[in-house]
Amino acid sequence: MENRLPKGTLGGQAVLEGVMMKGPNGYATAVRLPDKKICVKLNEYKSFGDKHAFFKLPFFRGIVNFLEALTLGTKTLSYSSSFFEEEEEESKADKLFKDIFKDKAESVLIGFTVCFSVILAIGLFVLLPAAIAEFFSKYVDNHYVVSLIEGVIRLLIFILYVVLISQMQDIKRLFMYHGAEHKTINCYEAGKELNPDNVKQYKRYHKRCGTSFMFIVMIVSIIVFMFITAEEMWLRFLLRLLLIPVVAGISYEIIRLAGRHDNAFFNVLSVPGMWIQKLTTREPDEEMIQVAIIAVEAVIFGQEYVDAVNEAQGLETPGVKYEFDDEEDLEGF
Repeated sequence: MENRLPKGTLGGQAVLEGVMMKGPNGYATAVRLPDKKICVKLNEYKSFGDKHAFFKLPFFRGIVNFLEALTLGTKTLSYSSSFFEEEEEESKADKLFKDIFKDKAESVLIGFTVCFSVILAIGLFVLLPAAIAEFFSKYVDNHYVVSLIEGVIRLLIFILYVVLISQMQDIKRLFMYHGAEHKTINCYEAGKELNPDNVKQYKRYHKRCGTSFMFIVMIVSIIVFMFITAEEMWLRFLLRLLLIPVVAGISYEIIRLAGRHDNAFFNVLSVPGMWIQKLTTREPDEEMIQVAIIAVEAVIFGQEYVDAVNEAQGLETPGVKYEFDDEEDLEGF
C-alpha cells in the first residue's frame, strides 16, 4: 500500500469538466474531454511559504495560502476551459497583449483576473453590506447591533449569490464535480481504496471546503469589525479594507484546525458551513468520480502514473511547469 498523505494535506477544487487535486508537493488537474477521454496533468508545486519561513507562521500562512489558492484556482480553471474553447481568430488586442508581455502574457492575465476577482468580492461582500448597515445606523444607536446587522446582510448576499449562480447549467455541472472532489477526499482520508463504489458511499461535504472557509470569514468579520469605532464613514470603510488580511488569517487557522480535528467542538463549528455546501455541491455521476480519483492518484503516484494514464488513452501528457519558484512568483498581486 502506498504511503498515505497526512490528513489535512490533500485538497482541491472543481474545474470545467474536471477536478484539480493538490498535495504537499504538487497538484494534478484531470479533465474529461469532449470525446470522454480523461487528460491528466501534474504540476510540481512549491509554495511561497516554503521558501520564506516567516510566511509559514500561523496567521501569516493563511494570507499566503488564500492568495495562492485563488491563483491556482484561476489558473486551473483557465487550463480546463482551454479544452472546450472554439477556434476563433486572434483579435488585434490579443496580439498586442502578447507582444507586450511575451512569455509572461498568461501570468499577467491571471494576475489581472485574480485582482479583479478580489476587488469584486470586496465590493460585494465587504463594502456593500457596510453601506447598507450605515443606513440602519441612523435608526439603531448601538454599534454592536449594527455590526451584527452588517454581518447578517453579508451572509445573505453570499447565499443569494450562490443560489443565483447555481441556476446556470455550467455551474450545476461544476458543483457536481465539486461533490466528486469532496467524496473522493473523504474516501481517501477514511483509508479506503479509491474506486467508484467506495467513493459513492461518502458525503459530498467536507470541513476544509472553501465554502466553509467563506462562512467562517463571515463570522470572524463580524467580531473583528466590531472593534471599528471610527466616527467618519470613509475611515470605517478604509479600516474594513485594511483588516481583510486579519480576517483571512484568523479564518484560515480555524478552518485548518477544524479539518484536522474530529471532535465535538469543531464538528459543531463546521455544521453551518456544511449546510451551505448543500448549495455549492451536487451528487456526481460515476464518470465525474472517476475523474476525481485519477486526480488524487496522480498526486500520490507522480509523473509515471500520469504518463501511463494519458498514454493508455492515446493522449500526449501536457507540459509540466514548476510553480512559485522565484522572487517573481507573486508578481501581479
